[in-house]
Amino acid sequence: MTTDRVFNFSPGPAILPLSVLEHAQKELLALPGIGMSVMEIGHRTKPFDAIMTETRQLLTELLGIPAGYTLLFLQGGASLQFSMLPMNFLRGTGKTADYILTGTWGTKGKEEAEKEGKVNVAWDGKADNYSYLPTESDLKLSSDAAYVHVTSNETIQGVQFQSDPKFGSAPLVCDASSDFMCRPLDFAKYDILYACAQKNAGIAGVTVVILKNEMLERCAKGLPSTLDYKLIAKNDSLYNTPPVFAIYMLMLVCRWLKNDMGGLAKMEAHNRKKAQLLYDVIDRSEGFYRGHARPDCRSLMNVTFRLPNEEVEGKFVSEAKTHKLVDLKGHRSVGGIRASIYNAMPIEGVETLAQYMTDFAKKNR
Repeated sequence: MTTDRVFNFSPGPAILPLSVLEHAQKELLALPGIGMSVMEIGHRTKPFDAIMTETRQLLTELLGIPAGYTLLFLQGGASLQFSMLPMNFLRGTGKTADYILTGTWGTKGKEEAEKEGKVNVAWDGKADNYSYLPTESDLKLSSDAAYVHVTSNETIQGVQFQSDPKFGSAPLVCDASSDFMCRPLDFAKYDILYACAQKNAGIAGVTVVILKNEMLERCAKGLPSTLDYKLIAKNDSLYNTPPVFAIYMLMLVCRWLKNDMGGLAKMEAHNRKKAQLLYDVIDRSEGFYRGHARPDCRSLMNVTFRLPNEEVEGKFVSEAKTHKLVDLKGHRSVGGIRASIYNAMPIEGVETLAQYMTDFAKKNR
């Protein structure tokens, strides 16, 4: 069956490690010693408690989360976090939330925050179609912001902060959905970090939210129960039924990262090797391939580039499928090609794409 698998460059839901899929397949009908599927077990039972506990432990170890943080498993994707954050930390404060807009997803987050309170756009890269990222000196931060929101990696534009950002003295909130666990983090710099799983850490359905405990004391009062971080934390992410199967899959991916890949430092080295293969082809193509992101802001996860014209781009996408290279079409706002090479993309897939790019350029100049 595995011989029929293609190299899936989709931006999400995205590729999963083959060993993780095989493990889930093996246990799908019944968890060992339980006699029923993970999709059937109760969320307040000992078997699921064991899954939650292991997943938290693995995430804490892999990310190096220090003491004083709370880890939540939520639903609604990162898009729900765009609303929950300002509901909890901006509504009724009389303060301003600073948003650094480096692409499509940061902009969507800002639009939701404006429904809850005052928002200051500290920087916006729209004029250059979000092709590069700001330095701290480029920002116009508020003097007493409720928080500063940043997106570590923009999936559509293919730009990524090359190190942990730290802007100003206000609490730093980071949407890390598309580069979650692709590299080690200096976690003490983050007050809140959130990520949906389906791009780089599992399947759609679960969103990981990691908050400093002191942030929980700032949550607004009178919120709907399922949108109240403090209440959800008090109930250990079990206020309502959590996404059981999605958390189980996240656990399996974390096991793979620890045991098969050897941790996030080795994962980062592997990701850099993969990305460099494609960026080298782009840089050597003498303009046939034109990268969207400025070289010093290029993403390890989403490689975005244009070809000479849309007709050639269509041909590139069509012919790629004959090499089992799929979902390479870029987002309509950027156009061109987007190769999402998340953690689970094997080196063989990137090597195949790099060779195809080289051959295609020779034939279509």
